Order: sequence, then C-alpha cells, then structure tokens
Amino acid sequence: MKPSFNTILNTNEIVLIDFFADWCGPCKMLAPILKDVKKELGDSVKIIKIDVDKNQVLATKHQVKGVPTMLLFKNGKQVWRQSGVLQKNDLISIIKSQI
Repeated sequence: MKPSFNTILNTNEIVLIDFFADWCGPCKMLAPILKDVKKELGDSVKIIKIDVDKNQVLATKHQVKGVPTMLLFKNGKQVWRQSGVLQKNDLISIIKSQI
C-alpha cells in the first residue's frame, strides 16, 4: 500500500512536490531538471510528482492555480513555493537551504 500524501509530508524529510499536467509544456521541461536534482541530492530530498488532473482535490487544497507549481515541505510544513520552471542549480540551492 502506498503511504498517504500526509504521511509522506509529515516525515522528517525534505519533500518537494511537483504539481504537473501531461498537457503542460513547461512541466515536460521541468521533469529532467527534477531528475538531475534528485541525482545530485540523493536521499536528502524526496521528490513527488502529482498530476493535477488526476488529483484535483489535492491541487485545490494547496491552491495550485497553474502548473508546474512546486512546494517544498520540511517536517510537514510548507517552507517554499513557486510556479514555473526553475533551473537545476536554483532548485538545488533552495532545497539545500532547508537541509
């Protein structure tokens, strides 16, 4: 059984949530950037992708108005949020500032 969204957020880990959609061009650009970020930071961050079309309740709960929108959680609390595509080094420095 998959852990619930809240279970994942309420760990002591840094969790980056990527709200995306299959039809979204910028979301497709962000996907390989997130893979590179994960490769570089390894287990210090958990990256979760959430399809807004399949998870509208979660998207609404987190007030996601456009995609891609990324939320960063630490100890279950949101510490950062941004819509749009960020470059790998910018994302890494934001995540590292929370580690």
